[in-house]
Amino acid sequence: MNTLNELKCTFPARSENESFARTMVCAFAAQLDPTVEDLADLRTAVSEAVTNSIVHAYRGRDDGVIAVTVRLLPNSVIYIRIADKGCGIADIEQAMTPLYSSAPAEERAGLGFTVMQSFTDSLTVRSRVGSGTTVVMRKRMRHEAGQTGD
Repeated sequence: MNTLNELKCTFPARSENESFARTMVCAFAAQLDPTVEDLADLRTAVSEAVTNSIVHAYRGRDDGVIAVTVRLLPNSVIYIRIADKGCGIADIEQAMTPLYSSAPAEERAGLGFTVMQSFTDSLTVRSRVGSGTTVVMRKRMRHEAGQTGD
């Protein structure tokens, strides 16, 4: 994978850091001169991934950390990796089923992974119970009209 630029960041898994994560990723993606729509898609996907880590991975713990890696790849592709070292997911296929929630009593919609898939070109989820979860998203960013791109 030929990386043109890369950003790595870790931060505490606290809800107030979700907006920081999406802003950081979008600010980094701005190098690609993306469309407003692509930036909005990216914001939504990153918000869902980080919120899932905060809510599900570290339930009831205040010592969690989220690691974000963002890479700019050739052909205006952005790679986003969001990882935690939380409780992990026992059944990824079940967790990715629309409307499934591991916390139904909390009135969660169970659409996090569905949203991430809808707003990116690819989504990969790896997880190990007791070790954490890694979400990798890729999206080819379109350029604003009049821009030549890469």
